[in-house]
Amino acid sequence: MPCGFAETRVPTELGRARSSCYTELRNQITQFKILGGMKICVMTRTTTRSLAILSLAVLFSGASSAQAQSAQEIAKKAFGSTVLLVMEDASGQPLSLGSGFFVRDGEIASNLHVVEGGTRGYAKLVGQKAKYDIEGITAVDPKRDLVVLKISAVGLRVLPVGDSDAVQVGESVYAVGNPQGLEGTFSQGIVSSIREVGTDKLLQITAPISPGSSGGPVLNTKGEVIGVSVATFRGGQNLNFAIPSSYLKTLLGKAGPAKALPEVKPSKAQRSILADLGGRSSEGVVADQVIWDYAFGISGEYTLSFRNQLRENVKNVYCLVIFYDARGNPVDVDVVRYNGLIPAGLAKRVKSRVDKSVQDLTTDTLSGAKSPKTRVEFRILNFEIVN
Repeated sequence: MPCGFAETRVPTELGRARSSCYTELRNQITQFKILGGMKICVMTRTTTRSLAILSLAVLFSGASSAQAQSAQEIAKKAFGSTVLLVMEDASGQPLSLGSGFFVRDGEIASNLHVVEGGTRGYAKLVGQKAKYDIEGITAVDPKRDLVVLKISAVGLRVLPVGDSDAVQVGESVYAVGNPQGLEGTFSQGIVSSIREVGTDKLLQITAPISPGSSGGPVLNTKGEVIGVSVATFRGGQNLNFAIPSSYLKTLLGKAGPAKALPEVKPSKAQRSILADLGGRSSEGVVADQVIWDYAFGISGEYTLSFRNQLRENVKNVYCLVIFYDARGNPVDVDVVRYNGLIPAGLAKRVKSRVDKSVQDLTTDTLSGAKSPKTRVEFRILNFEIVN
């Protein structure tokens, strides 16, 4: 086609106008020049009407496709904005894991339940070693389980916040998370329903959300945030929701100076819209039954059980085991990871090891007791659902 015009389908009326325009332009082309190996069209006369019609036709034909993005493009941009959030207790031990994403320079949105109870924490981008301290909370909405955090980082990619009111059932969405800080998770699904909870709304989606991905963005096919992901556990089911971005937009308008994490204590009178939809998704897997292994004497080796309470298989369980002495003081912490598969409704015994002194401090070893008599705390930080 002359001048390298690309063939694009447009509505009938504009198509006829464009065809007429092309004919008129071809009649006006008198010569070609070669410039740097490229063929350039030179027109001796061009009417304002011709250019106006051509511009309108090309603009209209490209308007919808210009905004649509491939899944690969959306994932690449989202990973540059989605962070792993690690919340720590007063002893500096991980309390919970979650995800978040940059909504403004130096500010991250996430779920409130991800940061609740933490005295400090940090954010980490996919594949990067840098850790950014959480300086405080600039806005919080306990009813919608939303929080905006101030982070010691500037100049990082910000995700655009879209219009959740325009979302329809059946629309394709992408849930993005950063549960380990090493590589992001990117799950495709659809909006399966729009649930009304009192005067509020929740988007129920089919894209799976692990506990560590809770708080991450849910994006439309334009790469815009239309919700904040959150999963709940109820009756053996892992339910996946997106808190509509309209609530996040309202919250961003109320942001103020950062307050330290321990200073922010949401009112118990403000009931979350998720309260009747189940507990935290991390409750889908539980750990218990520590048994010492005496095969080689007092060695500190032990086994514990990971029980899958979900109706789906799980893998990559990440758990923190904290041992306490008789006075209630922590004496050791052990990180236990199990990368194998745990079938739905079943359990798996997993072996680990601590210093043998922990066994002496927590257990009546003289009598050969096989379990600690003091408190053992299990923190399930993350796991993956296998579809």
